[in-house]
Amino acid sequence: MQSSSQPKKVDLRKLCVTAVLATLAYVSLLFRIPIVLFLSYEPKDVLIALGGFLFGPLTSVVMSVLVSLLEMVTISSTGIIGCVMNILGTCAFACTASVIYQKKRSLSGAVIALVSACLVMTATMLLWNYFITPFYMCPPDMTVGQMRGQVAGMLIPIFLPFNLLKSGLNSALLLLLYKPLVTALRRAKVLPGSSEGEKGKVNLWMILVSLLLLCVLILGFLKLSGAI
Repeated sequence: MQSSSQPKKVDLRKLCVTAVLATLAYVSLLFRIPIVLFLSYEPKDVLIALGGFLFGPLTSVVMSVLVSLLEMVTISSTGIIGCVMNILGTCAFACTASVIYQKKRSLSGAVIALVSACLVMTATMLLWNYFITPFYMCPPDMTVGQMRGQVAGMLIPIFLPFNLLKSGLNSALLLLLYKPLVTALRRAKVLPGSSEGEKGKVNLWMILVSLLLLCVLILGFLKLSGAI
Protein backbone atom coordinates (compact mmCIF):
# COMPACT_ATOMS: atom_id res chain seq x y z
CA MET A 1 0.00 0.00 0.00
CA GLN A 2 2.84 2.33 0.84
CA SER A 3 4.61 1.74 -2.50
CA SER A 4 1.47 2.55 -4.51
CA SER A 5 0.97 5.88 -2.73
CA GLN A 6 4.55 7.06 -3.31
CA PRO A 7 4.19 7.89 -7.05
CA LYS A 8 1.10 9.97 -6.28
CA LYS A 9 3.07 11.93 -3.71
CA VAL A 10 5.85 12.62 -6.21
CA ASP A 11 3.33 13.59 -8.90
CA LEU A 12 1.70 16.01 -6.47
CA ARG A 13 5.06 17.64 -5.81
CA LYS A 14 5.67 17.98 -9.53
CA LEU A 15 2.21 19.49 -9.93
CA CYS A 16 3.04 22.02 -7.21
CA VAL A 17 6.32 22.95 -8.90
CA THR A 18 4.51 23.38 -12.21
CA ALA A 19 1.84 25.54 -10.56
CA VAL A 20 4.49 27.75 -8.94
CA LEU A 21 6.32 28.21 -12.26
CA ALA A 22 3.03 29.01 -14.04
CA THR A 23 2.13 31.54 -11.34
CA LEU A 24 5.53 33.22 -11.63
CA ALA A 25 5.12 33.26 -15.43
CA TYR A 26 1.82 35.11 -15.06
CA VAL A 27 3.22 37.53 -12.48
CA SER A 28 6.10 38.34 -14.83
CA LEU A 29 3.52 39.73 -17.28
CA LEU A 30 2.89 42.57 -14.86
CA PHE A 31 6.48 43.76 -15.32
CA ARG A 32 6.70 43.98 -19.10
CA ILE A 33 9.51 46.09 -20.53
CA PRO A 34 8.39 47.97 -23.68
CA ILE A 35 10.91 47.64 -26.51
CA VAL A 36 9.52 48.88 -29.83
CA LEU A 37 6.01 49.35 -31.27
CA PHE A 38 3.69 46.98 -29.35
CA LEU A 39 6.57 44.56 -28.64
CA SER A 40 7.72 44.10 -25.06
CA TYR A 41 9.84 41.68 -23.06
CA GLU A 42 8.97 39.62 -20.01
CA PRO A 43 10.61 36.36 -18.81
CA LYS A 44 7.41 34.31 -19.09
CA ASP A 45 8.84 31.91 -21.66
CA VAL A 46 11.84 31.18 -19.44
CA LEU A 47 9.63 29.87 -16.66
CA ILE A 48 7.44 27.85 -19.02
CA ALA A 49 10.53 26.36 -20.70
CA LEU A 50 11.89 25.46 -17.26
CA GLY A 51 8.74 23.42 -16.70
CA GLY A 52 9.35 21.65 -20.01
CA PHE A 53 12.99 20.95 -19.19
CA LEU A 54 11.97 19.48 -15.86
CA PHE A 55 8.88 17.48 -16.76
CA GLY A 56 8.60 17.32 -20.55
CA PRO A 57 7.08 19.34 -23.43
CA LEU A 58 3.47 18.58 -22.46
CA THR A 59 4.05 20.56 -19.26
CA SER A 60 5.14 23.54 -21.35
CA VAL A 61 2.00 23.26 -23.49
CA VAL A 62 -0.31 23.16 -20.46
CA MET A 63 1.49 26.05 -18.75
CA SER A 64 1.46 28.14 -21.93
CA VAL A 65 -2.28 27.66 -22.51
CA LEU A 66 -3.22 28.37 -18.89
CA VAL A 67 -1.03 31.48 -18.57
CA SER A 68 -2.14 32.85 -21.95
CA LEU A 69 -5.85 32.33 -21.18
CA LEU A 70 -5.46 33.98 -17.79
CA GLU A 71 -3.61 36.87 -19.43
CA MET A 72 -6.38 37.27 -22.03
CA VAL A 73 -9.17 37.58 -19.45
CA THR A 74 -7.27 39.84 -17.04
CA ILE A 75 -4.65 42.20 -18.47
CA SER A 76 -4.51 41.75 -22.27
CA SER A 77 -6.27 44.00 -24.78
CA THR A 78 -5.56 41.85 -27.86
CA GLY A 79 -8.29 39.27 -27.25
CA ILE A 80 -8.24 35.78 -28.71
CA ILE A 81 -5.75 36.74 -31.44
CA GLY A 82 -3.20 37.85 -28.87
CA CYS A 83 -3.90 34.71 -26.82
CA VAL A 84 -3.25 32.40 -29.77
CA MET A 85 -0.15 34.43 -30.64
CA ASN A 86 1.20 34.03 -27.11
CA ILE A 87 0.54 30.27 -27.10
CA LEU A 88 2.21 29.76 -30.49
CA GLY A 89 5.25 31.86 -29.62
CA THR A 90 5.77 30.30 -26.21
CA CYS A 91 5.24 26.73 -27.41
CA ALA A 92 7.55 27.31 -30.37
CA PHE A 93 10.31 28.18 -27.92
CA ALA A 94 9.56 26.06 -24.85
CA CYS A 95 8.33 22.88 -26.57
CA THR A 96 11.08 22.82 -29.18
CA ALA A 97 13.70 23.22 -26.45
CA SER A 98 12.18 20.64 -24.11
CA VAL A 99 11.60 18.00 -26.84
CA ILE A 100 15.26 18.12 -27.89
CA TYR A 101 16.54 18.31 -24.31
CA GLN A 102 14.50 15.29 -23.25
CA LYS A 103 16.40 13.26 -25.85
CA LYS A 104 19.86 14.60 -24.93
CA ARG A 105 19.96 15.64 -21.28
CA SER A 106 23.39 17.25 -21.14
CA LEU A 107 24.91 20.70 -21.47
CA SER A 108 25.54 20.22 -25.18
CA GLY A 109 21.96 18.96 -25.54
CA ALA A 110 20.66 22.05 -23.76
CA VAL A 111 22.65 24.35 -26.04
CA ILE A 112 21.43 22.56 -29.18
CA ALA A 113 17.87 22.63 -27.82
CA LEU A 114 17.96 26.35 -27.08
CA VAL A 115 19.57 27.34 -30.38
CA SER A 116 16.90 25.31 -32.20
CA ALA A 117 14.18 26.90 -30.05
CA CYS A 118 15.43 30.40 -30.92
CA LEU A 119 15.26 29.64 -34.64
CA VAL A 120 11.84 27.96 -34.49
CA MET A 121 10.33 30.73 -32.36
CA THR A 122 11.73 33.48 -34.60
CA ALA A 123 10.43 31.81 -37.78
CA THR A 124 7.02 31.16 -36.18
CA MET A 125 6.61 34.74 -35.00
CA LEU A 126 7.70 36.21 -38.35
CA LEU A 127 4.99 34.19 -40.11
CA TRP A 128 2.42 35.12 -37.48
CA ASN A 129 3.34 38.81 -37.61
CA TYR A 130 3.06 38.86 -41.40
CA PHE A 131 -0.29 37.09 -41.68
CA ILE A 132 -2.14 38.07 -38.49
CA THR A 133 -0.66 41.29 -37.05
CA PRO A 134 -2.19 43.47 -39.82
CA PHE A 135 -5.69 42.54 -38.62
CA TYR A 136 -5.30 44.16 -35.20
CA MET A 137 -2.81 46.89 -36.17
CA CYS A 138 -4.91 48.14 -39.06
CA PRO A 139 -6.31 51.69 -38.49
CA PRO A 140 -9.81 52.56 -39.75
CA ASP A 141 -8.49 54.52 -42.75
CA MET A 142 -6.46 51.60 -44.15
CA THR A 143 -7.21 48.18 -45.58
CA VAL A 144 -5.68 44.99 -44.17
CA GLY A 145 -3.74 44.58 -47.41
CA GLN A 146 -2.20 48.04 -47.06
CA MET A 147 -1.34 47.34 -43.44
CA ARG A 148 0.24 44.01 -44.40
CA GLY A 149 2.51 45.88 -46.80
CA GLN A 150 3.67 48.09 -43.94
CA VAL A 151 4.15 45.09 -41.62
CA ALA A 152 6.19 43.32 -44.33
CA GLY A 153 8.53 46.29 -44.33
CA MET A 154 9.02 45.89 -40.56
CA LEU A 155 9.76 42.15 -40.56
CA ILE A 156 13.52 42.38 -41.10
CA PRO A 157 14.41 45.63 -39.28
CA ILE A 158 12.07 45.16 -36.26
CA PHE A 159 10.37 41.78 -35.82
CA LEU A 160 13.38 39.63 -36.76
CA PRO A 161 15.90 41.22 -34.36
CA PHE A 162 13.30 41.49 -31.60
CA ASN A 163 12.46 37.78 -31.68
CA LEU A 164 16.10 36.75 -31.96
CA LEU A 165 17.01 38.97 -29.00
CA LYS A 166 14.00 37.81 -26.96
CA SER A 167 14.62 34.10 -27.55
CA GLY A 168 18.36 34.55 -26.99
CA LEU A 169 17.77 36.34 -23.69
CA ASN A 170 15.33 33.61 -22.65
CA SER A 171 17.97 30.99 -23.47
CA ALA A 172 20.69 32.71 -21.45
CA LEU A 173 18.39 33.07 -18.44
CA LEU A 174 17.31 29.43 -18.70
CA LEU A 175 20.94 28.24 -18.75
CA LEU A 176 21.61 30.26 -15.60
CA LEU A 177 18.50 29.13 -13.71
CA TYR A 178 18.08 25.50 -14.70
CA LYS A 179 20.92 23.84 -12.79
CA PRO A 180 20.27 25.64 -9.45
CA LEU A 181 16.57 24.80 -9.74
CA VAL A 182 17.26 21.12 -10.50
CA THR A 183 19.68 20.92 -7.57
CA ALA A 184 17.09 22.38 -5.20
CA LEU A 185 14.37 20.02 -6.44
CA ARG A 186 16.66 17.00 -6.07
CA ARG A 187 17.40 17.97 -2.50
CA ALA A 188 13.66 18.22 -1.93
CA LYS A 189 13.32 14.72 -3.52
CA VAL A 190 10.96 16.02 -6.19
CA LEU A 191 13.42 14.83 -8.86
CA PRO A 192 15.63 11.71 -8.81
CA GLY A 193 19.40 11.96 -8.43
CA SER A 194 21.56 13.01 -11.37
CA SER A 195 22.00 10.50 -14.16
CA GLU A 196 25.09 9.80 -16.19
CA GLY A 197 24.06 12.33 -18.81
CA GLU A 198 23.45 15.11 -16.33
CA LYS A 199 26.34 15.97 -14.07
CA GLY A 200 25.58 17.80 -10.89
CA LYS A 201 28.61 20.08 -11.12
CA VAL A 202 27.92 23.61 -12.29
CA ASN A 203 30.18 24.71 -15.14
CA LEU A 204 31.77 28.05 -14.35
CA TRP A 205 32.47 28.78 -18.00
CA MET A 206 28.80 28.23 -18.85
CA ILE A 207 27.80 30.79 -16.23
CA LEU A 208 30.32 33.31 -17.55
CA VAL A 209 29.24 32.78 -21.16
CA SER A 210 25.57 33.10 -20.18
CA LEU A 211 26.25 36.34 -18.30
CA LEU A 212 28.21 37.73 -21.24
CA LEU A 213 25.40 36.73 -23.58
CA LEU A 214 22.88 38.44 -21.30
CA CYS A 215 24.85 41.69 -21.41
CA VAL A 216 25.15 41.59 -25.21
CA LEU A 217 21.44 40.84 -25.67
CA ILE A 218 20.38 43.58 -23.26
CA LEU A 219 22.51 46.05 -25.23
CA GLY A 220 20.81 44.76 -28.37
CA PHE A 221 17.38 45.46 -26.86
CA LEU A 222 18.49 48.96 -25.87
CA LYS A 223 19.70 49.59 -29.39
CA LEU A 224 16.47 48.28 -30.93
CA SER A 225 14.36 50.46 -28.61
CA GLY A 226 16.42 53.54 -29.46
CA ALA A 227 17.68 53.99 -25.91
CA ILE A 228 21.30 53.95 -27.12
